[in-house]
Amino acid sequence: MSKQHQYSLTVEWTGNTGQGTKSYTSYSRNHTIQSENKAIIEASSDPAFRGDPQRYNPEELLLSSVSSCHMLWYLHFCSQHNITVLTYVDQPEGTMLENGDGSGYFTRITLHPQIEIAEEDKIALAEDLHRKANTYCFIANSLNFKIEHNAIIKVCK
Repeated sequence: MSKQHQYSLTVEWTGNTGQGTKSYTSYSRNHTIQSENKAIIEASSDPAFRGDPQRYNPEELLLSSVSSCHMLWYLHFCSQHNITVLTYVDQPEGTMLENGDGSGYFTRITLHPQIEIAEEDKIALAEDLHRKANTYCFIANSLNFKIEHNAIIKVCK
């Protein structure tokens, strides 16, 4: 049986510098992302598109969504298989292609999780669970390109 989940938040443009969008250079790309009882995310566009480099941009937020979703499923499957994950750090990378008309799309995302586990005899299973996590990840399943993984798993004693 399928379940439907609804999500909502508020994205508010905060970049009106007094002239609105009178010209391409007259406004800031700054905006906030917020949801009730949660911290506000200060965002902008990528600096290549006149954004504030001190704020997260939509492309970075897409990477973080894919990485977070994958990590949460991975941790879930490890706990189900009695694999003790001690640390998990990912540095995802994405490639976006910008067309001549200014439109664009992501062509790939590669996750680079570095994981420490407690059980030496479960390294192979821990590696296999990345594939399973990818098949369950809601965000990865919503994209039109494959998510790649280059995991490094070490045993920490």
